[in-house]
Amino acid sequence: MLDDKVVLITGGTGSFGQEFTKKILTEHKPRKVIVYSRDEYKQYMMRKKFEVYEERLRFFLGDVRDKSRLVRAFEGVDYVVHAAALKQVPALEYNPTEAVNTNVMGADNIVDAAIDRGVKKVVAISTDKAVNPINLYGATKLVAEKIFVAANAYGGGRVKFSAVRYGNVMGSRGSVIPLFVSLKNSGVKEFPITDERMTRFWITLEQGVALVMRVLKEAEGGEIFVPKIRSTRIVDLARAIEPNCTFKYTGIRPGEKLHESLISYDEAHSVKEFDGIYVILPQASGTPGVLLKYGRYPSVPEGFVLRSDGEDILLSRGELEKMLKEIEIE
Repeated sequence: MLDDKVVLITGGTGSFGQEFTKKILTEHKPRKVIVYSRDEYKQYMMRKKFEVYEERLRFFLGDVRDKSRLVRAFEGVDYVVHAAALKQVPALEYNPTEAVNTNVMGADNIVDAAIDRGVKKVVAISTDKAVNPINLYGATKLVAEKIFVAANAYGGGRVKFSAVRYGNVMGSRGSVIPLFVSLKNSGVKEFPITDERMTRFWITLEQGVALVMRVLKEAEGGEIFVPKIRSTRIVDLARAIEPNCTFKYTGIRPGEKLHESLISYDEAHSVKEFDGIYVILPQASGTPGVLLKYGRYPSVPEGFVLRSDGEDILLSRGELEKMLKEIEIE
């Protein structure tokens, strides 16, 4: 469905954006892929990396805070993947206005620009931290989810807005895996751990990209798509990287949880199991195609929750070691 179409990715120079761009350019035949981001140096480096695709790749400097710039960038665009965000939890706790301006107002600008330019579909990247948030990052992403779901109503149904919600990306910049690998390579055996009980959901870049590709095809508008991914104890992850490591416990940082959730107890009544993934249906009426499409699929059991400390989804050390061998550490 992407053949001869124009696809734009906000935050396109990030880990997800680069992997998504590679996927589109190597496996599909888009007319154009637009990378929209604010860092000219990262765009320069990405341009060099993808220079073989120069004829179909465009780079657009801009910030999602700038609505007029988005309107210009969205001209002629068929599909938008919104991956741009401020996401470092401790930093956002101390810079709340910046978090709101990018993650909330930026989401609103995306919606307005997409409606004004007649984009076909918009898929936003969300996070497990949007579920029952205790930090500002999670709160802003929860609001962003609500903005994208509601946009299907006040956009008149002309543009389909949906979101994907998943956990930490293995090996991406800013995650704990590159930190542990760097310490190991430096000969350090004592790893900093906030709390020995802490668990987190993990997804590979390839899994994240595959999910977004599927959502671009399947979305009717208003859904939040959640993959059936696994989780791990952080101490098990550390030992999978360095079996002989010891730990220095630093305490939970501002805004951190012991465990994350991808689907809360209160959301469960709106969740369907859809061909290997979960779909959270809009609690309002949503778009006409939503009930028609998902009505025949089973609902999750009453009282269902998807938490990272669930014993049935925790990765074993062997499974972690195998996954770590298959990812590229940034």
